[in-house]
Amino acid sequence: MSRSAIPERFADSSGSSEGRIRALSILCLVLFVAYSSYLFYLQAVRGGEYRSKATRITQQSNVIPSQRGEIYDRTYTVPFVLNTDSFAIDLVPAELPAELRESVFTKLADILGISVEDIRRKVPPAYYHLYQNIEILGSAPYATVTALAEKLDEYPGVSWHSKPVRNYLETGSLSHVIGYVGDITKDELKLMYNKGYKSGDVIGKAGVEKQYDMQLRGKDGREYRTVDVKGKNIESEQGSVDPPVMGTNVVLTIDATAQKLAQKALGERMGSAIVLKPATGEILAMVSYPWYDPNLFTGKDANKAYAQLITDPNTPLLNRALGSSYPPASTFKAILTTGIIEEKAFPQDKKVLCTGEVLYGDRVSRCWLHKPGHGWLDLKGALANSCDIYYWSVGRDYLGIERIVSYAKDFGYGKTTGIDLPGELEGFVPTPQWKERKFHEKWLGGDTMNLSIGQGYLLVTPLQMADMMAMIVNDGIVYQPHVLKELRDPVSGAVVQSITPQEILRSRVSKETFATVREDLRGVVTEGTVKVPLNTKAVQVAGKTGTAEIGLKDHWHSWFVAYGPYDAPDPKDQVVVVVMVEASNPWEWWAPYATNIIFQGLFANQDYDKAVDSLGLRYLIPKQQGRVE
Repeated sequence: MSRSAIPERFADSSGSSEGRIRALSILCLVLFVAYSSYLFYLQAVRGGEYRSKATRITQQSNVIPSQRGEIYDRTYTVPFVLNTDSFAIDLVPAELPAELRESVFTKLADILGISVEDIRRKVPPAYYHLYQNIEILGSAPYATVTALAEKLDEYPGVSWHSKPVRNYLETGSLSHVIGYVGDITKDELKLMYNKGYKSGDVIGKAGVEKQYDMQLRGKDGREYRTVDVKGKNIESEQGSVDPPVMGTNVVLTIDATAQKLAQKALGERMGSAIVLKPATGEILAMVSYPWYDPNLFTGKDANKAYAQLITDPNTPLLNRALGSSYPPASTFKAILTTGIIEEKAFPQDKKVLCTGEVLYGDRVSRCWLHKPGHGWLDLKGALANSCDIYYWSVGRDYLGIERIVSYAKDFGYGKTTGIDLPGELEGFVPTPQWKERKFHEKWLGGDTMNLSIGQGYLLVTPLQMADMMAMIVNDGIVYQPHVLKELRDPVSGAVVQSITPQEILRSRVSKETFATVREDLRGVVTEGTVKVPLNTKAVQVAGKTGTAEIGLKDHWHSWFVAYGPYDAPDPKDQVVVVVMVEASNPWEWWAPYATNIIFQGLFANQDYDKAVDSLGLRYLIPKQQGRVE
């Protein structure tokens, strides 16, 4: 058959086939080039990135806990808190044969002093296949590790690593200042996750440990090791380590000697004592009783210890120096005196007759100190003898409620001081407007009388009381109280940050008025209510007593707020001392006696025992009964 005889529909089939082949070949070539280029891009251009990802995927890391910064007294020579070597006990579940699991759990619980249930809770069946370390106990002593090491073949999968724990060297009254640490809770983690905290972290729970946790906590290190798909170590691959960084050391304003002196002077009496430098706001001592041992929170029984403390009716976890508020009683007369002088509300030399009682409305109010009455008293004599009738009359009829409230707030009452410790209360200053809103009752003259002697609804903290006296000492300026002196590098000891005094209050009262008030407060000691109990010759002291009624017979809060030296040429040498003894203690009017001991010890350079002997109080620890202003 001739070519011309081939049907037309077949005539171009060969050419068409060749075209398709060529197109297919070009397509294959394009795909080859594309895939080759992409493979080149993955291997040559991004190969390092993917190798790094692969390494990270196959690497497993363990945390190397950092040490928290240490805490020292103001001289940086007396440590309050250090770190003690301790060990965490770990278990790799997959390395523990199934037939030995219960036996090992039982023996491990026995040697660690925990229950088998605790181990089962930390290593549930869902973890049995894991080749990862699971912490069984967070703080084991060296003796426990030694006991495990001696029979390590009986504990397959068990290992340990260093995990330093807090060692609180001062377990007395400093517990409220320093605080304690504990494991972060779920609620805390929700609030602090964005600050770099994670599950399992140990954080400050109270005091300085909480306030300066970010500075103290340091930075955890990491140990990296290569594992297979099951998480098992590949021994041929060498790991790497990012070392931990220790936290910053904290130097407090606390003077170790003053703290111990104040602690012993207060004794086992529910209450508080504060020693403050008014020229800087530095807290030299802060005591609150009862206190607690922060070391209780570092062991395996931490939860049990916390439960016992939180349910204790004496509330040992409460820092009474700033977390409890009380009626200031007659210490408030120092503020009234300031207002009377500054406002010229009543002549200082004009006298008021105290007959021992005053009738107002249908109620007879009695001057507690002298039932027969003080007789005729001017302002200086009224403050020295703490005459209620004088301040009732002048406060109600001449100064007035609005100005009394104004001066109370001017001295910082009714708001927090901003001290760098958690848990501070703001106290309370009542007003006529508040009473109408709260009780739907009008403010009466009797309410003004109550407020004039620091009773009624008025509430202050011992720390606010210290600031009140600081304002008088500083001619109207108050510096923010603080317990942090400086931060130091844990290796070199170099100062990283120093705290400078921060002014928080400046009064409109004249310096001349404050000078007169200081003179009158000196009269309280030389001629007035504390002439007998405040007998120290080591320093000249000025101050004011206060005895707050709480509605119970033979039970009153005992206050004394003072400063010295009264005649100091340099204000930096002066200190303010506040002692507050709660009415829950047997009445003994102890606040001025404790203050006497503190001033004697501080300025005669004596410890508690020598101060007591020097003052003749060894056998005269007060047994007095009855309310004394």
